[in-house]
Amino acid sequence: MTQPPAPTTATGEGAADDLGLELAPGKPPILRVGAPVAPGALQDWIGERRQALEAALLRHGAVLIRGLEVRDATALGRISERFLGRHLPQTEAFAPRRPLGGPVFSSLEWPPDQPMCMHHESSYALELPRLLVIGCFTPPATGGVTGLADAEAVLAALPEPVVKRFTEEGWSLVRSYNDIIGVPWSDALDAPDRAAAEKYCRANGIDFTWRADGGLRTSQRRSAVIRHPLTGNRVWFNQIGFLNEWTMEPAVREYLVSQFGPEGLPFNSSYGDGSAIEAEVVAVINEVYEAATLREPWQAGDVLLVDNIRMAHSREPFTGPREVGMVLGAPVRLADCSPTHLPDTAP
Repeated sequence: MTQPPAPTTATGEGAADDLGLELAPGKPPILRVGAPVAPGALQDWIGERRQALEAALLRHGAVLIRGLEVRDATALGRISERFLGRHLPQTEAFAPRRPLGGPVFSSLEWPPDQPMCMHHESSYALELPRLLVIGCFTPPATGGVTGLADAEAVLAALPEPVVKRFTEEGWSLVRSYNDIIGVPWSDALDAPDRAAAEKYCRANGIDFTWRADGGLRTSQRRSAVIRHPLTGNRVWFNQIGFLNEWTMEPAVREYLVSQFGPEGLPFNSSYGDGSAIEAEVVAVINEVYEAATLREPWQAGDVLLVDNIRMAHSREPFTGPREVGMVLGAPVRLADCSPTHLPDTAP
């Protein structure tokens, strides 16, 4: 039986080398902490290593810190305050998150037996987090891995015709809000009434239509390929392969179509011109993601730092309780990422 390659230590230029990261094929870089850090010392610990960690994220896209013993939202919040700078609230959510205290929210409340395919957090928004801080308070009994995929490598591996069309046309996210699945439009848009919802949509380049039953249907066109604001490198940055009807389990899709009709699915992605994305194209995108996926099972107390523009992330099915917190921060404007499609907005 062939043994996997032994982990190596990152070498080369830059402050990232000072961390002594473990690098192994198929896994994210791991920084092991020799002894737990007292809760009151977490901010100093992360602050002393912030430059090196930022360099590591630019080089690798993600770093898993193991051994800090960050077991609750209070501890995770301390780390994020020093590392992220300004936090971002959750906006335009398509599934609920529970507030866990301060800037920390739970991971999306998605059925545990259903995967969350690769995506970039808030890739449909005009302001988005550059960095994510994710902490595991309770690992699941089985599964539940937060997978990672390098968006530069994914872009390079996708078929040229797919990249060309999405670069030229962008992609569109279409949402039909309802009272059964997802979150209501009032919560997703932080809008207490129709006037506030319409104002939000105009300010964020979102087309909207009110249905006869009082429901809201929205569509927003975004770039599928952008440039990282710090490195300038092109990345595949979207949620095409996740928020699409062909990613759903066939039984789930059949149920949703029977309830809402083919045009009324709670969410779907399309080409930027509004035309449907072929099932085989969605399959190719997710196959490329799978080939690029890095995996490391969660352990209690782990902290995962992610460059949200460089790395897509996913969540695999799991059993047993799973408590994972996330903080969004270091916001950037889509306009600063060389988008090919930037919508008109109104105050």
